Amino acid sequence: MAALPQDPTLDEIRDALAPLIAANAAFDGWGEAARDAAADAAGVDRDVALVAFPGGAVDMIDAWFARVDTAMATALPPERLATMKIRDKITALVEARLTEVAPHREALRRALAILAMPQNIVRGAKLGWRAADLMWRAAGDTATDYNHYTKRTILAGVYAATITVFLDDESVGWADTRAFLARRIDGILRFEKAKAGFVARTEHRPSLSRFIGRLRYPVV
Repeated sequence: MAALPQDPTLDEIRDALAPLIAANAAFDGWGEAARDAAADAAGVDRDVALVAFPGGAVDMIDAWFARVDTAMATALPPERLATMKIRDKITALVEARLTEVAPHREALRRALAILAMPQNIVRGAKLGWRAADLMWRAAGDTATDYNHYTKRTILAGVYAATITVFLDDESVGWADTRAFLARRIDGILRFEKAKAGFVARTEHRPSLSRFIGRLRYPVV
């Protein structure tokens, strides 16, 4: 862990403590014990650590996932991704995230159980969306129409399903998880191809809504 600056901000404290909390969460859960142990290891006052995570476990998990976001971006900078095809980009981005959380699979399992609680479902969905959004942006997606939402919704689902397989994958080099991910990404690309074809076929068809619009607002 990099040393904290002399007078760190709460954001810097959260960023520094998050991976340490994750390392302890496998044994102590995402609670006070893991947070305090991380604070002690980083030389942060326990009361300050408490203030850094006012939302408790969910805030700690959020901070850890943010570190995973950063690690993914570091492992796959734009210049490296620019040389890849879209399938390879998405695969590499998901696998970079798996590599980052691999040492802490039990902590991840516990984190997902917390996010699945009724009171945390919305927060969990936001974190899944954030991950999918970052991956698509890193892959070069610039869509701003409905494609923006469909792509992220589908990838968030694929990522969540892949994580579920990954948690129990004991195959060499996560072969089972990689095969599962490859099949799901094939599904995404087939869907995108089919959707593009459908849009192209219907783009110039007569539109009742456009016709009515012209009646209401004729071109002059």
